Amino acid sequence: MSAPVRDETAVLPPPRQTWHPPARGPWSIAAIGAVALIGILAILWAFDLPPFGGGIETTDNAYVRGRTTVIAPQVSGYVVAVPVNDYAQVHAGEILARIDDSTYRARVEQSQANLAAAEAALANNRQARASGVASLAGQAAALVRAKADMARVKDLVGDGSVSVRERDQTKAALIQAQAAVDVAQQNIRTVDVGKGGLVAQVAAAKAQLDSALIDLGHAVVRAPESGQLGEIGVRLGQYVTNGTQMMSLVPAERWVIANYKESQTAHMAVGQPVTFTVDAFDGTRFDGRVEQLSPAAGSEFAVIKPDNGTGNFVKVPQRIGVRIAINGGQSAIARLRPGMSVITHVQTSGGP
Repeated sequence: MSAPVRDETAVLPPPRQTWHPPARGPWSIAAIGAVALIGILAILWAFDLPPFGGGIETTDNAYVRGRTTVIAPQVSGYVVAVPVNDYAQVHAGEILARIDDSTYRARVEQSQANLAAAEAALANNRQARASGVASLAGQAAALVRAKADMARVKDLVGDGSVSVRERDQTKAALIQAQAAVDVAQQNIRTVDVGKGGLVAQVAAAKAQLDSALIDLGHAVVRAPESGQLGEIGVRLGQYVTNGTQMMSLVPAERWVIANYKESQTAHMAVGQPVTFTVDAFDGTRFDGRVEQLSPAAGSEFAVIKPDNGTGNFVKVPQRIGVRIAINGGQSAIARLRPGMSVITHVQTSGGP
């Protein structure tokens, strides 16, 4: 009897099913492409690559600048009044401090007395000259009379009407009158010579008085222009000397100095538009324009210049200062303070 035939298909395992992702629709493909495009654009924007960074030069090596004036006295003395406070707004000519002026008032009075004495001496000189001129006129009249007497005596001495002795006496009187005229003339010249010295003394006394009045005026320290004060560094009763730093005054004028790498300034020109942000203002954007470019790299203005004439040379990109004027009419300009950190963006592609 033959063995039964075994069915091989009955013991084979079922075929394994393979997972396949579902077919993507057109909207899914579009969304993935949009996400990829946004990522690429973000990378381009972060590295200032076209189309975002084309023609824009950026640096964070920039700061707000202003004119900081150190207020110092021109005379010495004890401070008797400080009528201002820290960070106060002041106007041009406003009193910032007073210095004891008693010594300077005394000098003014002394100078006035010296001037009066010099003017009196000059007046005496004028009077002496007038007196000398009058004396010269009298002596000249006496000389004329003596000459006339001598002329008459010469005519009379020949016929014996006048003796030789009388003639000699008349001649002596003529010589004496001539000498008196010469003496009067020399006296006038002496007075004229002395007048020059007296005029110089009057001028010196006037200059001394002017100097004393200037020192007296400097005993009151005033604001040279309007602006805001810094911290007050002088106190009541403090002794100050010429040049002592009392306080600082910062006028309202502001600008930005941006230090760009030399390669970034290739296409920069005066008048190009600038936008910048200030770290202290949380992204507030300001508008300005390129006003000037520095005539030399920053290293050229250093006290100790780098020496590159050695064997171990490393090229370091130099920085060129760019002065940026801030456009008016922006409400936040009043909040700018010199020294604030700035990030600037210069649009170089459009020209000035």
